[in-house]
Amino acid sequence: MEGLMMGTQLLVSSLIRNAAANHPATEVVSRSVEGPIHRYGYADLERRARRLANALRELGVGPSERVGTLAWNTWRHVEIYYASSGSGAVCHTINPRLFAGQIAYIVNHGEDKVLFLDLTFVPLVEQLADRFETVEAYVIMTDEAHMPETSLPGALCYETLMASASEDFEWPSFDENTASTLCYSSGTTGNPKGVLYSHRSTVLHAMSAALPDVINVAATDTTMPVVPMFHVNAWGFPYFTAMMGAKLVLPGPLADGASIYQMLETERVTISAGVPTVWLGLLQYLQESGKTLSTVKRLVIGGSAVPRAMIEAFLTRHGVEVRHAWGMTEMSPLGTINSPTHGTGDETPEQFCDRQVKQGRVFFGVEMKIVDDDDNELPEDGVAFGMLKVRGPWVCRSYYRESGSDTHDDKGWFATGDVATIDPRRNMQVTDRSKDVIKSGGEWISSIELENIAVGHPEIAEAASIGVRHPRWDERPLLVAVRREGSELTREALLAYFDGKVARWWVPDDVVFVDELPHTATGKLLKMQLREEYKDHVLPTA
Repeated sequence: MEGLMMGTQLLVSSLIRNAAANHPATEVVSRSVEGPIHRYGYADLERRARRLANALRELGVGPSERVGTLAWNTWRHVEIYYASSGSGAVCHTINPRLFAGQIAYIVNHGEDKVLFLDLTFVPLVEQLADRFETVEAYVIMTDEAHMPETSLPGALCYETLMASASEDFEWPSFDENTASTLCYSSGTTGNPKGVLYSHRSTVLHAMSAALPDVINVAATDTTMPVVPMFHVNAWGFPYFTAMMGAKLVLPGPLADGASIYQMLETERVTISAGVPTVWLGLLQYLQESGKTLSTVKRLVIGGSAVPRAMIEAFLTRHGVEVRHAWGMTEMSPLGTINSPTHGTGDETPEQFCDRQVKQGRVFFGVEMKIVDDDDNELPEDGVAFGMLKVRGPWVCRSYYRESGSDTHDDKGWFATGDVATIDPRRNMQVTDRSKDVIKSGGEWISSIELENIAVGHPEIAEAASIGVRHPRWDERPLLVAVRREGSELTREALLAYFDGKVARWWVPDDVVFVDELPHTATGKLLKMQLREEYKDHVLPTA
């Protein structure tokens, strides 16, 4: 027997409709790519999103077709989020920090029909345009006054396109399981993998993320996602901020300490989020300038492990609570967050910081467990560590355009690739990664790809890449290499060999030449031994 409740679908468009109807004048504030601050209300955002939805139809974008973006955190990017998904198309955000070849692969694999790009990325797209197989239109996200000369075929100006479109558009209703958004992983092994979110998963993720024990967002808050909108939908901030009717502040292309501080203080931000690298830059600016944070209550920090010193500095110097979070592209992305529970109210500042170094506990909607190599569940005693698995309504069940995956089992569990412990309070802590991926500033670097490039040098016999601790970036790559007999190849020459083969921030920070590398019995590189041997290696950039 079915319940007698309305079958209203959970759709992305309902989030912006709610904000426009119930919080019409609440501001969305952006630092534009062109420079000036832009501000308007949710009612204005929703009207322009409807206008853009009509423009997409005029460009021939139909249901489930992909709309690509290479863009910063601005109001125009939010308009694309809602116009594309809300009209039934798929918003495909692309990480511009990836290697050029990966960007071309992602655009082609996603079969993007229209590509929106900020002024910053015009030169990049011009270089790649002849490699894009499906893009039919390029829209540069600016006005006529700032429209650049470009070789992009038939490039359109965003504001001109908007001006010619009608606001007369009614958000359609369709099945909530329809695809809404597409994001690709960073491709730590092989090509990047596509994660295709649904309207249902996006709305459920937003509803849970806004809860008091997670991000804790109210209509009286002002949120500022410093995490990019091309990085797993800015962790859901553009969605749950609109859902709650809170003020949304978007920092644009500037993420240095001074610029972030200016936006935090000027707009009286109460909640912000980003990777540790961003907050390290802010702390350095605050220390050098002697300034302090006056309105920020809470920082959500994830992407890589948060240093205890950072947690302590924000708490003791600025009175700001850090909530350590963990997630993945495959999880929309939030999976755990370290928020207080019964029994933590009497914590001293030192005890608080000790607890916060862990990635925290799951919240409603996510299940997690740790297992051994035989998939046996391990005890949650804070000592045993194993492969971390998760499942839930906003966890992907398979990858886009892939027939199968060894990361998904027949019981619906997803193997995250992280090795972790879970303590008796169900606080999870990542202790290692099953694959030897290097995590730098919240972004992933493939050790295998670095090794393959190094071995491609005619004077290198073998190479291994490992992550070495870095005070700013958490980890940076160290290349341990064996030269061919008779070679006198230098460190500088080998690093120069990486130019043009990977993104600049992927290039190793240092090279150590050795006579031989350690191997397992089956001939695989013994990276655990290398990590132990070079754990105290001081990088030149440190």
